[in-house]
Amino acid sequence: MAPSPLLVRLPALASPLLLSPRRCLPAMAAAAASVRAAPAPTAAAPFSRLRSRCRFSASAVKEEYSSTPIDIVADVKTEKIVVLGGSGFVGSAICKAAVSKGIEVVSLSRSGRPSYSDSWVDQVNWLAGDVFYARWDEVLVGATAVVSTLGGFGNEEQMKRINGEANIVAVNAAKEYGIPKFVLISVHDYNLPSFLLTSGYFTGKRKAESEVLSKYPASGVVLRPGFIYGKRKVNGFEIPLDTVGQPLEKLLSSVENFTKPLSSLPASDLILAPPVSVDDVAYAVVNAVVDDSFFGVFTIEQIKEAAAKVRVS
Repeated sequence: MAPSPLLVRLPALASPLLLSPRRCLPAMAAAAASVRAAPAPTAAAPFSRLRSRCRFSASAVKEEYSSTPIDIVADVKTEKIVVLGGSGFVGSAICKAAVSKGIEVVSLSRSGRPSYSDSWVDQVNWLAGDVFYARWDEVLVGATAVVSTLGGFGNEEQMKRINGEANIVAVNAAKEYGIPKFVLISVHDYNLPSFLLTSGYFTGKRKAESEVLSKYPASGVVLRPGFIYGKRKVNGFEIPLDTVGQPLEKLLSSVENFTKPLSSLPASDLILAPPVSVDDVAYAVVNAVVDDSFFGVFTIEQIKEAAAKVRVS
């Protein structure tokens, strides 16, 4: 996203071309202080950018002040995402990861604010609502990206509606209101035979993918994780999916060279596709939000690679 310029006026020096390092640094600090007063991520956020320009003289340095102001232009880049299903297992991890990176977060889900309390929860704007009846003009205001975690199981019609139609409604709303990026959490196909991919779950997901990629050909992101593990909170209880998922991921990664020849067998990925940490999915989403060169369809391994970029930043 292009940064928005913010003009900060400071007292000038006698000559703007003869500015000592001792005087430049306080000027930059004053500019930063003015920027903090504006609605932007915290100064520690790695995805906010502050730029100022000072010139130094290689010869004599003059330090006396004059009353004429000079202008320092500070460019501030901010991100604001709307997470659909933000109070769910994957959605809440995305909200938490985004907040940790200084991104402004709005969550839209039927349940609204989650019942548990964590420090990051208070930094999210929790909205209760249904995607099919959302007031998008209020939900999407100021957003730079929409992230959808919508999906679920049920009978055929229910799965087509929540995995397909709900996401399609969201994609079109985001496009209509000029949101520049859309990120969809989809699903790995597990190398299943085509006749097994005709269920409402998979057909709904693939229709949603097609909508994202057609409406956002140069900025749409589709993540296809397999089994997602982590600590899942349900009705106040914590389900430690990581006690199964994490060891399994390590095991499958360690024998990957031996199992690769089997990957062409139908449905082999039901056993061989490695699980993905919910935190990896969340950080891959953050990478998609802040990196304009990141778009298209991403596999399990590519999700982990994208997450690693954000973890080390």
